[in-house]
Amino acid sequence: MFTGIVEERGYVVSVTDLADAARLLIRGPRVTSDASAGDSISVNGVCLTVVDLEDGTFSADVMQETLRRSSLGTLSTGSHVNLERAARVDSRLGGHIVQGHVDGTATVRSVEPAEHWTTMFFEIAPSLSRYIVEKGSVCIDGVSLTVVHVDDESFSVSLIPTTLEHTTLGMREVGDRVNIEVDVLAKYVERLLEGRLT
Repeated sequence: MFTGIVEERGYVVSVTDLADAARLLIRGPRVTSDASAGDSISVNGVCLTVVDLEDGTFSADVMQETLRRSSLGTLSTGSHVNLERAARVDSRLGGHIVQGHVDGTATVRSVEPAEHWTTMFFEIAPSLSRYIVEKGSVCIDGVSLTVVHVDDESFSVSLIPTTLEHTTLGMREVGDRVNIEVDVLAKYVERLLEGRLT
């Protein structure tokens, strides 16, 4: 489990094609400082398992399902990524409960800078937008954010300068794909109510 509070912006050292999977080698000195093989690290919001560690880098295998459902399949050498270690049970929950199980992707529709913040709008499939609510939480590329506005095909968030500077969201442009994890509570509520409202 994660909190959506990005610890550092790392980068991809290499991508190895494994036919039906890929192995990523990622540089992240902070998140690897106390990591061990088998630990979980969130990479752009996707929970990956550390395979190997060496000198501030770690490798992780990404299966085909993850490559298909997320934007990790578009990563290449030099791509910047948001990194977060798994949450500790004895620390503050600074963002919201994030599983690292990406539900799908959204596309940046527009970026609107203001004096003290930037509003970013995303196009999203109705099958995912149904789980997003105004003033609720959403995880974008591993970043816990509050929803400003939502409709059937889009939503927006406001980003402070710190978020823009320390995460990959400050590098996103119109047309870029981002990973989306909706609030897991909404999915559980829907599942529990299935068949009871018909």
